[in-house]
Amino acid sequence: MNQTKIEWCDMTWNPVTGCLHGCPYCYAQRQAHRFGGYMLPDGRTLHAPLEGETCVIDEPFCIHRKNRKMMRAPFPYDFAPTFHRYRLDEPEREKKPKNIFVVSMGDLFGEWVPNEWIQEVFAACKRAPWHRYLFLTKHPSRYEGLNGPKNAWYGATVVNTADFVYPGRAHDLFCSGQKNTFLSIEPLQNRLYAIALDNLKCFKWVIIGAETGNRKEKIIPQRKWIKDIVDSCYTSGIPVFMKNSLAKVWDAPLIQEFPWEAQNG
Repeated sequence: MNQTKIEWCDMTWNPVTGCLHGCPYCYAQRQAHRFGGYMLPDGRTLHAPLEGETCVIDEPFCIHRKNRKMMRAPFPYDFAPTFHRYRLDEPEREKKPKNIFVVSMGDLFGEWVPNEWIQEVFAACKRAPWHRYLFLTKHPSRYEGLNGPKNAWYGATVVNTADFVYPGRAHDLFCSGQKNTFLSIEPLQNRLYAIALDNLKCFKWVIIGAETGNRKEKIIPQRKWIKDIVDSCYTSGIPVFMKNSLAKVWDAPLIQEFPWEAQNG
């Protein structure tokens, strides 16, 4: 596991990396491209995955640096979906309770991910129940029917109103109140319409963030877009967490609330 600059968690854990969504604003893809690949000490590389192919590795691959030092390759197959099975015991080795963002560098619940990968990750979570696990996906309907850990928060990620209304958003799951659920609106791409704002009441926590990086088409959210979300959340009594990427736009102290602090009360 790794320390992280993501403000709403303590650590990230990536037993699975990679994604096939192809979002143009994806920071994880940029990171994987930057640090992807590997080379064996003799200069050989192994079979690279075909487009759309998933990979499983049981032992870490390494990068052979020019200074002859070896280091683990974090993304040996770049952003191709990869199951790093050797990372499954990492939560057990961290004895102090942490808020852990599971699979920050991919989508664990993407339609290309086998159920077996998800169940192995869930089993690893259950072996270290002193942590709080946070999952986040564009495919929250896959949460249904899976026996996930109880000490977890199940999140959906959206960027605009269209993400709220197309099929597969698992509306009933989030509105049931049976799980701790949250919504990550990041990167906020435009103003949310009433149909989206009304759906915020289904969640127990809402995170808001802006696009980072220097993409030419980068969208900077307007303060009014953010205020609409905050007002809707507060009307329903939902805690809000603004990421630091909103600081210049918000131009006021950021609201950074955690729902479990309210639960502990």
